[in-house]
Amino acid sequence: MKVGIPKEIKQGETRVAARPSTCKRLVQLGADVIVQSSAGNLCGYVDEEYVKAGATIVEKAETVYEEADLVVKVKEPLEQEYPLLRKDLTLFCYLHLAAVPGLAARLKESGTLAVCYETIEAKDGSLPLLKPMSQVAGRLSVQLGAYYLQSPNGGSGVLLGGVPGTASGHVVVVGSGTAGTHACEMAIGLGARVTVLDVNQSRLERIDELYGGRVATLVANPSNLENYAADADLLVGAVLVPGGLAPNVVHAQTVKNMREGSVVVDIAIDQGGCVETIRPTSHENPIYKEYGVIHYAVPNMPALVGRTSTIALTQATEPYLAKLVELGIERAFEEDESLRDGINVRNGEVVHPVVREALKKAP
Repeated sequence: MKVGIPKEIKQGETRVAARPSTCKRLVQLGADVIVQSSAGNLCGYVDEEYVKAGATIVEKAETVYEEADLVVKVKEPLEQEYPLLRKDLTLFCYLHLAAVPGLAARLKESGTLAVCYETIEAKDGSLPLLKPMSQVAGRLSVQLGAYYLQSPNGGSGVLLGGVPGTASGHVVVVGSGTAGTHACEMAIGLGARVTVLDVNQSRLERIDELYGGRVATLVANPSNLENYAADADLLVGAVLVPGGLAPNVVHAQTVKNMREGSVVVDIAIDQGGCVETIRPTSHENPIYKEYGVIHYAVPNMPALVGRTSTIALTQATEPYLAKLVELGIERAFEEDESLRDGINVRNGEVVHPVVREALKKAP
């Protein structure tokens, strides 16, 4: 099997889909690994390290796609990469197809077998390949929120931790999954007041036990969302529907009622976002203001810390890649239910039920 690792081209992307150590393992299992030149440079892995690991360096992405049986990426292909998709190719990466129906259509047309990191599900119901980037994004959301709250950045001038004699800033986290939990951890570490809202009572109980009552936990009903989100200095959107579009649970009127200079960071933007006033931004232009509130919604947020993110991601993906190489693609799918859950597009059809239903609702 030939495994291809192209360079990521999404604006501001610094991650790479395989470290040299990953490539070494795949080579030892019998794969030929092709890496596009400088694919790992931005997170500290140079071509020479890949060569020492047994990989072949090529200059062009076209060569990677043409020669590989399995192309492994971090982020979804962009429009300029669509012509490189073809039948007899397996693509393994984050896709978030519910939010990009055009890519879903192109994958169907090309005949590419598309396997998504974000819908691979472990036996315990967890999402092992989404988890590491949710952890990174959750922690970054508070770090970024604290930065944009600073006066020179257009924020309200609130220090999340406060100082003696002043009130701490209020961080409201909507959603208490992996990203939301890690946002809580960072906010508590900064000394902020923290409120978490979720529809899942057992998750709220877990948050309460985890943080010993230092976090206020509330059911995410419309009244609580409106009242507490409007009081936030920093609102973190962390709602997840695996494979589907995130629901708009924070409405425009709620954002309008927030204090001027407060900040919204919507981690759910990959799946469309959970704040009604949100739209995707980029590392080049990360924020905009709506109703005087700063909105941050960069879909590839973990690229801000490319080294950490690459290590965390590739540690999670490596066992699945090893299985694909060792058993072959079809046999790996037959024997591993988690990998089968990752199949989103096959033989020209969207086969993942949640993704299929979400795409039916796309405009």
